[in-house]
Amino acid sequence: MSPTRTVFLTAEWRDLVMLNYEIDPRLLDKYVPCGTALDSFLGKTYVSLVGFRFCRTKLFGFLTVPLHSDFDEVNLRFYVRRKEGDENRRGVVFIAEIVPKQAVATVARLVYGENYMCLPMKHRLCTEKSKKSFLYQWQVKNQWCQLTAEAMGAPELPREGSLEQYITEHYWGYSTRRGGGSLEYHVSHVPWQVWASTTAGFEGDASGLYGTELGRVLQGRPSSAFIADGSSVTVFRGNKLT
Repeated sequence: MSPTRTVFLTAEWRDLVMLNYEIDPRLLDKYVPCGTALDSFLGKTYVSLVGFRFCRTKLFGFLTVPLHSDFDEVNLRFYVRRKEGDENRRGVVFIAEIVPKQAVATVARLVYGENYMCLPMKHRLCTEKSKKSFLYQWQVKNQWCQLTAEAMGAPELPREGSLEQYITEHYWGYSTRRGGGSLEYHVSHVPWQVWASTTAGFEGDASGLYGTELGRVLQGRPSSAFIADGSSVTVFRGNKLT
C-alpha cells in the first residue's frame, strides 16, 4: 500500500459553519506551500473561517483515545491546487487551527506540520421546527470569540459549479514542513449537503489571532456563508513533496 493510502485517522466532521471572505491573493502568498499555487473561483480568491465538530475520532481507523474522540475545531483556511500527472488536485491550506485538546494540537503539529493551538472552546446547536442555529466559541485571554449561523429548511447538495461546491469539495491538504519543503495528504469523504445561511457572522479579536491584515478581512462581512451537514471522513498519512 502506498503511503498516500495509509490511514492516519477516521472521524465524523459534523455541523460545519463556513464563512467565506474574498481576499487580495497577495495577502496569502507567504502561506502558499512550495509545489502548489493559489486557487480561485471565477477569478476570486477566498479564505474561509470554519467551525465544526470532530466526532467518533479514531487513530489509524480503530484506536479510540479516551476523552479525545469528540471535540470542536475552528480553522482559518484557503485554497490551492497542484498538478500531479493528468490530475488537478484541489486542496486546502490551514493558516491556523484551534482545538480544546492539547494532545490533539501536539499530534497534528508533529505529524502534519499544521499551525494548531489549544484554547478553551464550547458550542451550542439548536433546532426549532425548521430553523437551525449554530454557535462555536473559543476563548482568547479573557475574551470569547464566536462564529454563528442560522439556517432554515432542509439541506441540499450544492449546485454544480457553485461557490458552495467549490468550498466543500477539496480532498487534499497541504502544509509547509518545518525543515523545508511541503507535505501533501489526502482526505476522503462523500459530497456534503448544505443549508444556505440566513444570518452568519464572526465576533472577536481577529487581528490578535491572525494578524492585522487577515484580521481586517475577517472583521468585514463575509462574501458568503453556509452550513454543511458533514459526513464520515478518512484522513491519510502525508507524503513529502520536496
